[in-house]
Amino acid sequence: MKKLLFIAITILFVPLFLHAQANKIEGTWYNDEKTSTIEITKGADGKYVGKINWLETPNEDGKPKVDKENSDPKLAKRPILGLAIVRNFVYDSKKQKYEEGSIYDPNNGKTYDCFAWFEDGDFNNLYIKGYVAGIKALGRKTIWTRKR
Repeated sequence: MKKLLFIAITILFVPLFLHAQANKIEGTWYNDEKTSTIEITKGADGKYVGKINWLETPNEDGKPKVDKENSDPKLAKRPILGLAIVRNFVYDSKKQKYEEGSIYDPNNGKTYDCFAWFEDGDFNNLYIKGYVAGIKALGRKTIWTRKR
């Protein structure tokens, strides 16, 4: 009987635990240079998205900074503040990583495949790796710090 009770409790609470783990990415994060913050939220589709919500230097030549490095002329006029730079992260509970995402770098106007994770139970540092051509070894890792 105790064994059945343990199994029932496990079946009920493991999904809640995994859900709580997935949501640890939500919040406001400083980029690695501490020149901007990105707020990550969960969308209605269950995927995580991150938008720039603060810039150390929000203006250039007296006007709000725009996405001038973007090769698309229409997109090059959009403001950096409020720009979604992280998209479509899905939490993989087996790997304990956020995968299938992309990250946009407004400094060069390029979008990269991306995944993210936490290390050693530390939910205040978010490790992010953007990569190209589907090859994770061809990428760059950065660490974002949770804003407190």
